[in-house]
Amino acid sequence: MTEIRDIEVVVFDVLGTLVDEPGGLRAEIREALPAADDAAVDGLLTLWQRHVEAEQQRVARGDRPYANSEAIDAEAARRVSDRAGLTDPAAIARLATAGQRLPAWGDTVAGLERLAEQLPVLGLSNAGRTALLRLSAHAGLRWHQALSGEAAAAYKPAAEVYQLAIDTAGCPPERVLMVAAHAWDLRGAQATGMRTAYVHRPVGDPPTSTDTFDERFKALDDLATALEAR
Repeated sequence: MTEIRDIEVVVFDVLGTLVDEPGGLRAEIREALPAADDAAVDGLLTLWQRHVEAEQQRVARGDRPYANSEAIDAEAARRVSDRAGLTDPAAIARLATAGQRLPAWGDTVAGLERLAEQLPVLGLSNAGRTALLRLSAHAGLRWHQALSGEAAAAYKPAAEVYQLAIDTAGCPPERVLMVAAHAWDLRGAQATGMRTAYVHRPVGDPPTSTDTFDERFKALDDLATALEAR
């Protein structure tokens, strides 16, 4: 690892890094299906996650035209409803927007506030424009700007999504720090020349022994302290 220096803009992944995506989805599934036991809810969450991952990969391969996260989440909600026997249209419609009501991690709001006092802070998410707007409001996320991969009609780790952040930052990529709890996300950012920082989350994708990210942190306060000392 190297010291973080000469950073002008900080870019955050959102889903999993700043908000608890699996925990939030699990809670929404449980709300829609109050009689379901824990094992059933976990199975339905896995069904949801696998559908989203598969469809994003289809988009990446060119097997499907770009569809934003709201469309794919609606498909996932329908799959979950069909599997669980949920037929109430209002409950299905609410479940389709579950990804817009995800809770922030305990250190997220204060950490973003602290960082935003030092540097411009961007969000960069695979969530669609509308979903990202509503998710940010629900979780209390403070941004100077939030960018959706929908603007590039692509999903991370496609290079064009990271380029959105680089272009918005208006400085060389080596002065832009990408922060994420997912090693795959940081590898994508690293390939575009961005600096990288891993932050630990219980639902993240931790680095392997071959990853060479600039820094690794246990919490956002540690990141803020490191940037204050830059």
